Amino acid sequence: MKKPELDDSLPKIGNPARSALEVIGITRLSQVTQLSKAELARLHGVGPKAIGILENALAARGLAFSQKKKP
Repeated sequence: MKKPELDDSLPKIGNPARSALEVIGITRLSQVTQLSKAELARLHGVGPKAIGILENALAARGLAFSQKKKP
């Protein structure tokens, strides 16, 4: 029996946040794990609400934001 695939689409976030992610090539939820919260917050259009929605969606799938430090 085939295992059902998890939906990897971005959750419902505002259009400015979605557009900001698309500009940098992020179109799937799993790709968001490449970014830290600080990197997301620096994107124009991505605010605390969108970050919270993304964080909850990641956690529901056992994923999280990157923990990389600023160079």
